[in-house]
Amino acid sequence: MCAPLILLLATACGGPAATAPDAQGLSKLTLTLNWYPYGEHAPLYYGLAHGIFKKHGLDLTIQAGQGSGKTVQAVGGGKTDFGWADTPALLSGVASGLPVHSVGVFLQSTPASVEFFSDRNITRPQDLKGKTIATTAGDALSATFPTFLRGFGMSTKDVTLQNVDAAGKIAAVISGGADALLGFFHDQGPTLADKSGKQVSFLRFAEHGLDFYSTGLVANDSTIKSRPGLVRELVAAVSESFTAAIGDPAAAVASMAGVNPQLPPAGVLTTSWQDTIKLLHTDRTRTSAPGVDTAEDWQATIDTFARSGVLKNPGSPSEYWDAGFAPKA
Repeated sequence: MCAPLILLLATACGGPAATAPDAQGLSKLTLTLNWYPYGEHAPLYYGLAHGIFKKHGLDLTIQAGQGSGKTVQAVGGGKTDFGWADTPALLSGVASGLPVHSVGVFLQSTPASVEFFSDRNITRPQDLKGKTIATTAGDALSATFPTFLRGFGMSTKDVTLQNVDAAGKIAAVISGGADALLGFFHDQGPTLADKSGKQVSFLRFAEHGLDFYSTGLVANDSTIKSRPGLVRELVAAVSESFTAAIGDPAAAVASMAGVNPQLPPAGVLTTSWQDTIKLLHTDRTRTSAPGVDTAEDWQATIDTFARSGVLKNPGSPSEYWDAGFAPKA
């Protein structure tokens, strides 16, 4: 039976059409990011610039995204071959009936955080009482923030939540309209510091008892079924690109030059990529190649979002993740 009507935008009941090889015999495919390019994406552009994807038989085009939720929907609706998206958005997508699976999470510790200027004298979660926090309603950060607060005997009644769009959170803090924002410390953090010229501090969810899987590769179920070789080569190429970018961070950042008009300055990209490196493994995957997941870490992530109310009827890891494409060391 085909997917629900809202998913019938896809070719062949949910899957993107297979693309013919290009003139070099490479498989053409598109990868849509979770947002406009920032430092986390440096390895992907490094892999393009240094021929890693071509070595794996891939002619890859990288496209900017407009949020992980929309990227997961695009993969499920056959509008892009693969997505780079946050795991909470994948969990929600699968729960809503989208025919997608993760084929490898690369950021295995969440960059979710509360970010603020250092002169606000916020040093612990309890210091957030009475503060105004800029957030975007409906995203994973706003969904998990109540769980973060509960760990310290607080609730959202102890703060004022100011709902703005994703781009407006930084402006709200710079203008003084908000004391802090909910964001990714490796993205909004260096951007906020660059735009304001002020020192930025943050309370990371992961350092205060609330950690979960973050961004990685998402594929349509029909692609996984009909073109497993393509999926395997993409995962391997991305893993190899991450490993190479870790060893040559300057070249990784340089490979992003000119890829998008909204690209942050090189200094911001450098800080962002260096902070990303800290997020690539859990204790269980410390000696594994980038993109190797474990069922235990997946279960911990699922349990976190079940407790936060994002997942009403949580399933087993295999309902969200296909373990058959793990890259080799």
